[in-house]
Amino acid sequence: MTQMTSLHEVRLQRAVAVLRDTGAKRILDLGCGSGMLLYRLLAEAQFTEVLGLEQSGISLAQARRMLDGYLNVASPRLSLLQGSYAVRNPRLAGFDAAAMIETIEHMPPGELSTVELAVFANYRPGHVYMTTPNSEYNPLLGLQDGEFREDDHKFEWCRARFRRWASGVAQRNGYRVVFSGIGDAHPALGYPTQTALFSRFDTDIVAA
Repeated sequence: MTQMTSLHEVRLQRAVAVLRDTGAKRILDLGCGSGMLLYRLLAEAQFTEVLGLEQSGISLAQARRMLDGYLNVASPRLSLLQGSYAVRNPRLAGFDAAAMIETIEHMPPGELSTVELAVFANYRPGHVYMTTPNSEYNPLLGLQDGEFREDDHKFEWCRARFRRWASGVAQRNGYRVVFSGIGDAHPALGYPTQTALFSRFDTDIVAA
């Protein structure tokens, strides 16, 4: 548990750094959970508008409590919205960048095409930074073959499967994509967390 907690903190720090390096000012956190990434984003003056979207009412209530000081001000930089990022919503369009941190694996595989249409064809942020477990690394975490890191995960992909899917999403929607990883890399199994930074063709290229 300590190892996974530490990895999650590193993921959050990397997400903030990557989003900052894109030059983005208006940020979507898709699947914001209890607001841990939102809290870190709001500490950065560069981000002038941050919107967190979360389907779970319980998680969203936790985020509201933790971030109350950012919500109850005259001109709040933060908005919280309950809903699914698989649903098209004009309010979510036009942002500079979006984060999808450990969320895509919670979606049923049959709904991934719907997610693609909503996020990449409808919202169309300039950049999308996505992280997801690397299933090849799972044995190093003590997991058996086919066992997921969380009970709610609907899938966990190997590196090749994630890259095929992400490359297809990028090609179909006018994005380029750069892959990387987070955590202690194994020479054969890769990083525990795999990442993809999608950038629309009309935006600047940044490192992932």
